[in-house]
Amino acid sequence: MSSLYVVATPIGNLEDISLRALRLLQEVKLIAAEDTRTTRHLLNAYNIKTPVTSYHEHSKRAKLDYLLSCLEMDDVALVSEAGVPGLSDPGYELINAAIERAIPVVAVPGASAVTTALVVSGLPTNQFLYLGFLPRRPQQRRRLIRSIAAESRTIVAFEAPHRLIKTLSDIQVVLGDRRIAVCRELTKFYEEVFRGKVSQAMEHFTEPRGEFTLVIEGEAKVNKLSN
Repeated sequence: MSSLYVVATPIGNLEDISLRALRLLQEVKLIAAEDTRTTRHLLNAYNIKTPVTSYHEHSKRAKLDYLLSCLEMDDVALVSEAGVPGLSDPGYELINAAIERAIPVVAVPGASAVTTALVVSGLPTNQFLYLGFLPRRPQQRRRLIRSIAAESRTIVAFEAPHRLIKTLSDIQVVLGDRRIAVCRELTKFYEEVFRGKVSQAMEHFTEPRGEFTLVIEGEAKVNKLSN
């Protein structure tokens, strides 16, 4: 029986692809990719000739029936632009539809910006809350941040460079001047991990560029440090 392979791909450094992922990307009949250009760059680096079709936020519903029909005959690999498919990236609808049709769904683990940022942050890693991409609209973003004000676990979120300073400002106003790790361009050439207070991060990132992952100290830890 054919399977849907949910394949994690590098978040930056192409060497962070697993041997199992490379083998499966070679063996499946089709790769459904969030960004075909990024995926072809990876495939070319390892001389993989498997056909690729687009599967992104704007095409995921239109492509669903096609991919399910492909799965009736052959194995298909699902990949996102970077990291784990379905984790703040397209994939949920296809994965869920495959499960409903009793098509095996197999995870092929690998690089993830969430866990990569968490383990280098210097903040507690035993429990954490993942928020994904923060809301674009200021009012919605502040509402979300207020809702986690009493959260004791470490908090992980993604943010775009052009919204970074405003988001850090919202965090400081709502949560206070907590410890934070601002991780930029993880595993890439310009990788940077800033560790300090939120106010210090705002002073440091005067012209933010690249992809950002924020790791924010939980409320209980703040209280403990202040006592």
